[in-house]
Amino acid sequence: MPTNEQRRAAAKRKLERQMVYRQERAKKRRIIAVVSTVVVVALVGGGVWFLSTHDFGNGDAAASETPTDTPPVEIPTEIKAMPKRAQALPEKVSCEYRKDDTTPAAKQVNAPNAADVPATGTVAVTLKTNQGDLPITLDRALAPCAANSFESLVQQGYYNGTPCHRLSTKGLQMLQCGDPSGTGSGHPGYKFDNEVWPELSYGRGYLAMANAGPDKGDPAKGTNGSQFFIVYGSAELSPDYTVFGSIGEPGLKIVDDIARAGDDGSMDPSPGGGKPKKEVKIETATVAK
Repeated sequence: MPTNEQRRAAAKRKLERQMVYRQERAKKRRIIAVVSTVVVVALVGGGVWFLSTHDFGNGDAAASETPTDTPPVEIPTEIKAMPKRAQALPEKVSCEYRKDDTTPAAKQVNAPNAADVPATGTVAVTLKTNQGDLPITLDRALAPCAANSFESLVQQGYYNGTPCHRLSTKGLQMLQCGDPSGTGSGHPGYKFDNEVWPELSYGRGYLAMANAGPDKGDPAKGTNGSQFFIVYGSAELSPDYTVFGSIGEPGLKIVDDIARAGDDGSMDPSPGGGKPKKEVKIETATVAK
């Protein structure tokens, strides 16, 4: 049994180690000059721009005898209510799917029909992955052009055999999929505009389009293609990403497990995150009949 003096000495040594660690973290934060950094990232082609908050640590709260340990991913459990447009769209709209010849298409498909696109109702889709089924619901009233494109790509088999290439667990909590090349720059050979509004915000359960920012050929145009992301937690994003559907609790539980396994950090610090450590592949995507 250690004596009281030995216990006091051990406690003192532990406190000294914690103080040194805190000082080192404080020095690092001063060098980085940021605790939460807003990073604007543009990936070429069908990549994505994200305004991502990266937390480099909070000093005392992180102090321990094993500072290299990765903290568990904290995931909120409340699903956010889906957004609504202030004014409903007409029952049918016209869309513009423009040719994207910046790079070759990741998989050859036809652009969807652009005339008389329905802007009411929903479409049920199942993404069968190697980690389990992800049932999603496309909402035409929110984003008819995005929902129409996604449904068309599913029907053409575009998403079959494609990986979810990016997972982010800090600041922005999302799983990104939809690029057959797995590089983050793949696209279907066409692009289309955003369907957003200033009050739009994001939260757990949202399905949104990834994009590469304004079109370089015409900044007033958008660069949506095939890539999309599933928000499973926090997402402090500007209203630049088209929300076109949702994923329910059963699918979110699968995404949560993927998130808890973490990512390889290959995309840190910009755009953030990396490949999921628990590999995710969409084996087949089907529209419910």
